[in-house]
Amino acid sequence: PADMDHQCEGSSQSADIHYWIGRLSSQDEQGAAAIFVTQLDEHLGGSPVQYREVQGYESARFRSYFKNGLIYKKGGVASGFNHVDTNAYNVLRLLHVKGRKHVTATEVEVAWSSFNTGDIFLLDMGKAIVQWNGPHSNRREKLKAVLVAQDIRDRERGGRAQIGVVDGGDERDSPELMKVITTVLGPKPGHLKDPTPDDVSNKSAHSGDSGNLVVQEVAIQPLTQDLLRSSDCYILDQGGSSVMVWKGKQASQAERREALNRAGFIKAKKYPPNTTVEVMTEGGESAMFKHLFKSWKDKGQTKGLGTTYSTGKIAKVDQTRFNTMELHARPQLAAHHRMVDDASGDVKVWRIENLELAEVNPRSYGQFYGGDCYLVLYTYQRAGQQRYILYMWQGRRATKDEITACAYQAVNLDNKYNGAPVQVRVVMGKEPQHFLAIFKGKMIIYEGGTSRSGVDTPEPPIRLFQVRGTTEFNTKATEVPGRASSLNSNDVFLLKTDRLCYLWYGKGCSGDERVMGRAISDVLSKHSKQVVMEGQEPAEFWVALGGKAPYASDKRLQREEPLHSPRLFECSNQTGRFRMTEVDDFAQDDLDEEDVMLLDSWQEIFLWVGNFANQKETKEAWNSAQEYLRMHPAGRDPDTPIIFIKQGHEPLTFTGWFNAWDPLKWSVSPAASPRPPWEALESRRLINQLNAARSSSSSGANSPRPPSADDGGMYLHPDLLVNKSVSDLPPGVDPSQREDYLSELDFERLLGTSRAEFTNMPKWRQNDLKKKAGLF
Repeated sequence: PADMDHQCEGSSQSADIHYWIGRLSSQDEQGAAAIFVTQLDEHLGGSPVQYREVQGYESARFRSYFKNGLIYKKGGVASGFNHVDTNAYNVLRLLHVKGRKHVTATEVEVAWSSFNTGDIFLLDMGKAIVQWNGPHSNRREKLKAVLVAQDIRDRERGGRAQIGVVDGGDERDSPELMKVITTVLGPKPGHLKDPTPDDVSNKSAHSGDSGNLVVQEVAIQPLTQDLLRSSDCYILDQGGSSVMVWKGKQASQAERREALNRAGFIKAKKYPPNTTVEVMTEGGESAMFKHLFKSWKDKGQTKGLGTTYSTGKIAKVDQTRFNTMELHARPQLAAHHRMVDDASGDVKVWRIENLELAEVNPRSYGQFYGGDCYLVLYTYQRAGQQRYILYMWQGRRATKDEITACAYQAVNLDNKYNGAPVQVRVVMGKEPQHFLAIFKGKMIIYEGGTSRSGVDTPEPPIRLFQVRGTTEFNTKATEVPGRASSLNSNDVFLLKTDRLCYLWYGKGCSGDERVMGRAISDVLSKHSKQVVMEGQEPAEFWVALGGKAPYASDKRLQREEPLHSPRLFECSNQTGRFRMTEVDDFAQDDLDEEDVMLLDSWQEIFLWVGNFANQKETKEAWNSAQEYLRMHPAGRDPDTPIIFIKQGHEPLTFTGWFNAWDPLKWSVSPAASPRPPWEALESRRLINQLNAARSSSSSGANSPRPPSADDGGMYLHPDLLVNKSVSDLPPGVDPSQREDYLSELDFERLLGTSRAEFTNMPKWRQNDLKKKAGLF
């Protein structure tokens, strides 16, 4: 299938076309796909960037569209048209899950012969999904596999399936779950297959001369934009890791049509058939392509006010005004922004309360609390018929039960409207533009808390909100930590105190951003407003924020037209050999605590070291950073500064390249636990459900008991216990005894003493340690 992704870059519209080739597809099918993509490319004026994706070797950009991973299903054309029924449970399949950063789940034969000791396997039985962790799989892989299982549960089972986890090699700790597995697969054999390695630069540039459609080398490095002539097509070969084809606008029709058919070049170079191929037309170059050149200037590129541009991951993002009249004239614009209309339809909002739906007062529409989950039903007219979009908004601080209930209630609402609503899961902070637009530029996101009735949450003395957006279609205010270090010179901030509301205008914000900041301040606070310009702050402003502190104000973050977009790479030797893998569309969550990450901002190279990265990775990453600069086709300065950063100690020059950086994300470092944080509860719930199904006793006889040392080490991850309100704790946890649910390692790390010594302490001393650890 061909997948189109549209992007606004500069004042022009660009598009990406991905065509995906299944491992068992025929040559005829592959050829037909290439022809179709060529026709689609011509229909769109030759501007899209074309990507050839091969199963198991997909590009980072393609994988970035599917954050929860890719699932490879059995079958072909016929099975591909089967409709997924979210209420069907007559399922039996085995999924082989691989990968730590980019996860794939491949459907394999339901038998022990499909297993190996290094990967994760999901036995999907409809109402129950059992995750079997290979003895040699690591913590990151286990976490990712649980996300895949949860995604199947939420998308395909309406949140009703139960998930259980078994650690391979320690099956005796999960006897009930092993009974489930052996009932389906039979007795486990004495020996399983050994682990299989995960699928896996010198850079040079080559050109296709248009005369006789032959290929000859033009340049190696440094690459400069003037090497590209509009009358030719060129191949940029990154040492076989990927091949990029550039088509000049004045190249012959035959050469342009031949651009995708470069199998001869790949074969002559003896590259594998799954080599990534990216095809683009002059004027529609991808950011990755531009990054390989020493300098790049787009046609008509200008600077100053009034210019429309998109700066990727750079802190300054000035968006164009949204013109609703273009929706009908340019359907691709509607697709990119997910704007089905001008957001003038009817809106109804519910909050999940005691796992049921509670209507939200319309006066509070647009205000979302991080401790809640919401359902937002949007109704609009199209071609004389009513259409629906059902958004499921999940707060970052919402409990697991609330998130599950949100999915369950969405299914109920979907059934009420006979399956008509389009369902969209929205994670806090990742709201699509249409979702922002329906609240008319007055959307406010509170970091925590709840709007539930009867819950008395004390109002903080000050609250700080970062405003992003230039029109009522794309604006929201997000609560950030109330300290000076949260400020950013490129944005508008609202500081709400008990007597007035400050409107802080950074030097890099635009007039439109200020207008939207003023509008949203009227919703946030009824107090008097005081405008504060950056650099002219009164003393009371800094006092409210706890004093002055450095914040993101680097002029490079304000540049309208960055020369190059930043790139993030994961540096890991988890597979047994050192590899650098690019992370597309990156965010703070992509910084892997078990690895070293390389961020290339062009002016500097940052090496970010996770708390659990090993010494070999750190050493290899340092050497690779130097090699990366030396071999870069743009002829990079080998003396470019390489900055070494440890997790939790990131400078502003690093965090400024990430949107909505959370400085408290790693304030309590997670323990190196082999179990995902939710694994204990999920396993216990599934076991209880299976027991209940077998037993005719009352439901109370099988109620879950909290995990403890008697459960065979089924402890909880600290993130589920530390600084959590009683309502946010996992079910069954005694709020006054949270320390009982910690592993020995976590207990000593958080409380600074052993469990035995703690037990012998006086009660006042125990409470003092618990308060300091956030367990009280």
